[in-house]
Amino acid sequence: MEFGINAAAFLFGLAVGSFLNVCIYRLPKQESVVFPASHCPGCGSSIRWHDNIPVLSYLVLGGRCRHCKASISWQYPMVELATGVLFFVAVAIFGVSQETPVYLLLLSALIVIAVIDLEHQIIPDRITLPGIPLGLICSTFLLPTGLVDALIGLAAGGGGFYLIAVISRGGMGGGDIKLMAMLGAFLGWKAIIITTLIGSLMGAIVGIFLMAVKGRGRKHAVPFGPFLATGALVALFWGEQLVTWYTGFQL
Repeated sequence: MEFGINAAAFLFGLAVGSFLNVCIYRLPKQESVVFPASHCPGCGSSIRWHDNIPVLSYLVLGGRCRHCKASISWQYPMVELATGVLFFVAVAIFGVSQETPVYLLLLSALIVIAVIDLEHQIIPDRITLPGIPLGLICSTFLLPTGLVDALIGLAAGGGGFYLIAVISRGGMGGGDIKLMAMLGAFLGWKAIIITTLIGSLMGAIVGIFLMAVKGRGRKHAVPFGPFLATGALVALFWGEQLVTWYTGFQL
């Protein structure tokens, strides 16, 4: 029974991932994510339902549009698979509970944010700004976070990164500030600490690698959103265990 629920979450995640691809493509262009219906960006042909089955259609079509044979980015099946896997893990950890739909929504937002920031080096306000009050509402009524913890998390995440931006004179983008404020509103201050530590560590490792291998200097911007999103995933799935382990280690 439990495996069946988890498998259903995976399939649901695949379907949601297909919609997230639409968001990833259209949000940077300031386009509606609802209208018009899915179509090939190359020839404009409408994509029929049997060509829009997550992952499977990509494999059947060989990664090309049925009509114009234009190449379809591997990003599409990867986003669908990633969403399916994350939904599977979320339901396996949190079960069927009142907080699970909220976490699935947050995971979806993080996927869109990470990919858009990676491609365009922007974090859409259309996600983070509504996400801040939504996180506070959900923390108050649906999540174990609680309103007080959420408010502290919002202040710590948004305020802390704003302070870094001021001190570094623009070294931190406004999108990152709003993202951290949203994460604090959903997950609380403990998760903000974990997210910051893991995100910063990953960012440093990747930055050093790029400088060593590709010769990129400090002036080459590396989008921080994907690292913060990854840190938030770790905080969401295993944050309590990490805090317990660290506390016991210190004692």
